[in-house]
Amino acid sequence: MKLGKLPARINSVYMKLGAYLDMPAVLPMIPDEFGHENLIADFGMLANDQVGDCVWAGAAHETMLWCREAGSDATFSAGSVLSDYTAATGYDPDDPSTDQGTDMQAAASYRRRIGVLDATGRRHKVGAYVALTVGDPDQLAAAAYIFGAVGVGLRFPDYAMDEFTAGKPWALRHGIQKIAGGHYVAVTGRGKNGNFRVITWGKVQEMTPGFYRRYCDEALVYFSSEFLTAGVSPEGFNLAQLRTDLRAFTRR
Repeated sequence: MKLGKLPARINSVYMKLGAYLDMPAVLPMIPDEFGHENLIADFGMLANDQVGDCVWAGAAHETMLWCREAGSDATFSAGSVLSDYTAATGYDPDDPSTDQGTDMQAAASYRRRIGVLDATGRRHKVGAYVALTVGDPDQLAAAAYIFGAVGVGLRFPDYAMDEFTAGKPWALRHGIQKIAGGHYVAVTGRGKNGNFRVITWGKVQEMTPGFYRRYCDEALVYFSSEFLTAGVSPEGFNLAQLRTDLRAFTRR
């Protein structure tokens, strides 16, 4: 498995979710369990076992879920995902030295301006993106519940790869841990046990709130109209006004 998120740049995303969205007013109570990951039978590896394209594989996974939630389908291939990785970063499949990973803000801007390419040649854009407070599990839960997915950047500890391989949750270990690199995952839900559910390397993986607090170095929530049905989200929120508000934050 490959990592491929570049280190977080402080305040690279100038608009913060908490600056304009009053969580208690919008969402009085978040269910203990939420998420729609079971709508997708196979998210797919999308080359992330061979190349550090986790930011782009995550974008594809998010888009697949948004579309399915609204009753449509978006199919991605390793080729379509790598085409965006190449266009955005200069990655050359014939030159492994160009596999240098991706800056999350740069990828988010690309997704807003250009959109990610699916296997049929269709591009999928996000309307806006804003930053979450780093390592705040309550805000993460609210954002994932309202918007369907949150892109989370992790300073990925060595031991977490073993936990993934063993099918165990990513849990916090005390003491100084070796950081293997940066990794991007799509947070899409939460279980009754309190663990977040994330999509990574084509599978659903659990992550404890403590792990998120320690190892998150950036998190972005995107607004995609593709998960709305008649202007309403899968959880029943009418996001028309929020969509209008977010137009002010699409300049980057």
